[in-house]
Amino acid sequence: MDRSGMTRDEVAAFIARRQQDYDARNAAGLAADYTEDAVIQSPMAGSHSGRKAAQQAIEATFNAFPDWKVTPQMLLIDGDRVVNIVTIEGTHQGMFMGLPPSGKHFRSTAALLYELRDGKIAGERRIYDFTGLLVQVGVLKARPA
Repeated sequence: MDRSGMTRDEVAAFIARRQQDYDARNAAGLAADYTEDAVIQSPMAGSHSGRKAAQQAIEATFNAFPDWKVTPQMLLIDGDRVVNIVTIEGTHQGMFMGLPPSGKHFRSTAALLYELRDGKIAGERRIYDFTGLLVQVGVLKARPA
């Protein structure tokens, strides 16, 4: 038995419910899915741990990108390890990394890698083109190759 204590169908339902929380912009609901000692690694929010830090990072993202959207593409489940391939997008309308809003939209594919334990997320690694996101919202300038 894997460490999550969840069947494949239960894991899929867990991820589907998280999607509902993303759609509803429910930062508290998303944060409640983490263990108290969860470690989260994110290009945007850095490395942080625990539910409180998770909620603060999620709220900061929702504040910077009020139209933040996560669209599921593919879900891979292997016991207590999950890969959720999604499209993330939003418009930079609030403070982001200390920078004023640019009003520019971004869109990127992301991989959300989860390690589950006791029905919660014990570890998460978010992988996406952070440099591309910064270019799209106008924080970085890129020269054509």
